[in-house]
Amino acid sequence: MAPNTKRVFYVNAVSAQVYIDILAGRPDVQLDKLVNESPEDEAERVLLQAHAYQIGSSRQELAMKYQGYTPLLQRCPNLVVLSTNGAGFDTVSLADATAAGVAVVNQAGGNKEGVAEHVMAMMLALSKKIMLSDHQMRSGGTYNRRDYMGDDVQGRAIGIVGLGNVGGRVAELCRGLFRMRVMTFDPYVTTEQAAAQGVEKMDSLQSMLSQADYVSINCPHTAETRGMMGAAQFAAMQPHAYFITTARGGIHNEAALAAALTAKQIAGAGLDVWEDEPPPSDHPLLKFDNVLVSPHTAGITRQSRHNIAKIAAEQMLDILDGKKPPRLLNPEVWPAYRQRFARILGFMPETSRSPVSAISL
Repeated sequence: MAPNTKRVFYVNAVSAQVYIDILAGRPDVQLDKLVNESPEDEAERVLLQAHAYQIGSSRQELAMKYQGYTPLLQRCPNLVVLSTNGAGFDTVSLADATAAGVAVVNQAGGNKEGVAEHVMAMMLALSKKIMLSDHQMRSGGTYNRRDYMGDDVQGRAIGIVGLGNVGGRVAELCRGLFRMRVMTFDPYVTTEQAAAQGVEKMDSLQSMLSQADYVSINCPHTAETRGMMGAAQFAAMQPHAYFITTARGGIHNEAALAAALTAKQIAGAGLDVWEDEPPPSDHPLLKFDNVLVSPHTAGITRQSRHNIAKIAAEQMLDILDGKKPPRLLNPEVWPAYRQRFARILGFMPETSRSPVSAISL
């Protein structure tokens, strides 16, 4: 092992092999692997020496003892950074990390194409009633093809919650491909910034919901956004409108959505994310013919996984070399982080760097 070796670890898996390959090119970096079931003595050795943790983004796939909360941070006295595998950071407490002087970064934008295309696929499949006609034809029963009359997408209106990397790409595709009216509700985007993307910034979520033919959720799961789509919001949507989410479970209230579908307040839904993943086979939302579902696979394309892993590896090396990362989720930690970094790794990181985006998906 080279002198002053920097220790990085991950649990279970990284997004793609390219992450391991890039770090392997640095003789001063050692990459360790643990799994949820690693023996405690083995895990303790890794945690005590770790400078960086490439952490999985799925709460359901990562054991609680390896999620980025105070109990784990207390076991990692030399840790300076938590880097999530994807754009989401559900497995990390920003407050706990900041209190410990640990930086948190994500890979925002790395899978925007895969997720945005999934939104478009769901929008088209719902509008054309593809899953309904497919199921009926396979059933062997008789049917009237006119019962599966759908709608064109061109010229209709979409409301996007969160105009970040994914939301911005959805807006671009909808405007460019189908000449749609594109609206957004995003408190962190100015009217001028939205207009530069050809998007109307709406003053309220309710106003946008009442005018949209499609609603796409593309914001992070935070205390601010949890439960933001509930009974009142579904009631504000038009009866012919579709609800689509590829963001995170918990942003929409699943019981309220089921009630809205039962009452025919909306035309249907496309769901890629769930409160509990995977959802149980008897989940109420799986019983609706007009609900198109997938198991949180929007960002799981070969290209997206490779891109995220490459971004993660390059950002990790920059951090360990003392550079300020462009995707820092808790920028307020930086002064304390610099002192902690210098004490642990022996040199002071740089003071500033122009950010790319903090928490946009």
